[in-house]
Amino acid sequence: MTTTGKVWFVGAGPGAADLLTLRAARVIGAADVVIWAASLVHADVLAHARADAEIVDSSQLPIEGVLPLYRRAAAEGLTVARIHSGDPALWGAVQEQLDLCGALDLAVEIVPGVSSFTAVAAIVGRELTIPEVAQSVILTRLEGGKTPMPPGERVRDFARHGTTMALFLSAARSGQAQAELLAGGYPPDTPVVVAYQATWPDELVVRCALADLETTVKEHRLWKHTLFLVGPALAATGTRSHLYHPGHFHTFRRAEPAARAELRRARAAGSGDGPR
Repeated sequence: MTTTGKVWFVGAGPGAADLLTLRAARVIGAADVVIWAASLVHADVLAHARADAEIVDSSQLPIEGVLPLYRRAAAEGLTVARIHSGDPALWGAVQEQLDLCGALDLAVEIVPGVSSFTAVAAIVGRELTIPEVAQSVILTRLEGGKTPMPPGERVRDFARHGTTMALFLSAARSGQAQAELLAGGYPPDTPVVVAYQATWPDELVVRCALADLETTVKEHRLWKHTLFLVGPALAATGTRSHLYHPGHFHTFRRAEPAARAELRRARAAGSGDGPR
């Protein structure tokens, strides 16, 4: 009789072991085999693994080197925790592994993780979606790297929206990134956060204007494990969400009539402050 195991694809978060979700810690603790990449995942997450678990560092292995572990899991009914940095849904190379597991009749499940872009926003104490300033967040990377970008996905085109952008995997070409962001329409004084190894013991987080992005990155000799946050929300103040405005109502709260009338007048005046 064929024995079927299971592979959990676990988001390790940005680095700090205490930013693992409770589910991620539980899954790692129950796994017979824990696969992790020392080049991307902080070793502290292994503290959650069982003492008798098989620990495999995949940092020097292609996917063909991991495949025998999946085959053994299928044959012996083993549980595997495959740990990915950040959230597996973002640049995790997970889909190709899901396809392999499906071919092996392995059960799979994904545990989401905290992405580095939200961790960086927390470190600098900023909200990325500010009312009347930026209500969208674009997650992308600079084209021209190791993996081709699909047609139509260019930093310059995304920059035309002028909203918050999280730029991954682009620090090695900071000059090109700066040029594309400026060409797309971000003003030179647009605030930027440059974050290296966010939440790791050696993290470095600095702020600069977009015009100084390349200089800042090269000054600190950054070329990998670095994320850029770009956009006006990183410096915006003085705006207010209507969610907690006394004139706003929802299923659990009635609006105060006077405050509601004030919001309606503002909307009619074209200020953009009306209820929504």
